[in-house]
Amino acid sequence: MDPTLTRRGFLPAADPLTRFPAGSPLEPLDDLGRDLPSLLEDANARTFLREFPIPRWPTDAVSPADLPALRLYYVRLGFVASGYVNQVGPAPATVLPRNIAVPFAHACKLLDRPPILSYDGYALYNWKRFDPAKPVALGNIDTFQNFVHLYDEHWFILVHVEIEAIAAEALAAIEAGANAAAANDAGGLDAALTHLAANVNRMAAVLRRIPEKMDPHVYYRAFRPYIRFFENVVYEGVEQTPMSYRGETGAQSSVMPALVAFMKVPHAPSTLTNHLADMRRFMPADHRRALEGIAALPDPRPLASADTYNAVLEAIAVFREVHFGWADLYIHQRVADPRGTGGTPYRQWLQQLVDETRGHKK
Repeated sequence: MDPTLTRRGFLPAADPLTRFPAGSPLEPLDDLGRDLPSLLEDANARTFLREFPIPRWPTDAVSPADLPALRLYYVRLGFVASGYVNQVGPAPATVLPRNIAVPFAHACKLLDRPPILSYDGYALYNWKRFDPAKPVALGNIDTFQNFVHLYDEHWFILVHVEIEAIAAEALAAIEAGANAAAANDAGGLDAALTHLAANVNRMAAVLRRIPEKMDPHVYYRAFRPYIRFFENVVYEGVEQTPMSYRGETGAQSSVMPALVAFMKVPHAPSTLTNHLADMRRFMPADHRRALEGIAALPDPRPLASADTYNAVLEAIAVFREVHFGWADLYIHQRVADPRGTGGTPYRQWLQQLVDETRGHKK
């Protein structure tokens, strides 16, 4: 496993770049990103954004050294594109104008991902530490790009960032468990699974903190619409056929898929599993490769003790139940449309995931 995964989880190897260098041709995007929440409050926002001279990413290839700046470029343009299409107030736009669509599609092609803001741009690349010497944890992190001025949106993103940081230990436990299973070391495997269960429980504890600083009405009405899917949108200058893409959703995080892949939890083939498989298209390319590697690791179930193996599955089920509870409070109780931001009837599926996870216990 890549050492970065066991040190940083699925967060970037170094803290994200938050501004382009002074004097860079891309620097105007920082001002645009700062002003975007105010612009989106104005009825003329789309006119302004259609006329804004978006600078193109300057190369047609990307090196590892380019990635931090390219990810920042993707964050800035991803927010602009979703803000334009899903501005609160008017009906969703059906055309993404050329000045946004062409440079955004170009950057997304370089990142090997669909041209829409996804979980990586909304959360994984969208944070900074107040004190670089302290952990990536609530109280020491903030976002640098948002759709609205309300702190509720910051909190929503930052809870996920801390969960991603905690997950680095889960990946280290997965690596230790896989090594123990390959060596037929039952004691080592049980120790790794015990650590893994405790780590997933820590993630669930952070997820439970969502209501501390996020009001359900603010979430549903103020900023959830901006992370909604695109439906039949023409990317002017890129593709004249209307395109549909899934919106930002936690299902695009690689944490739960990594746990499921390692524990070999069998989910019955269904529209749900097809949906989850499709969500991988919206993950960073290196995360997709990491999940393939984890899926190829030895199955820990035959060698593990029932207690330690089941403890991990129970922790995963509890995490999913907490998520289900927030989906019910923040979405289901406020909307007749059963589709989540990813464009799916999420509610019935979340319970299926919980049930099938518990059903795999030894």
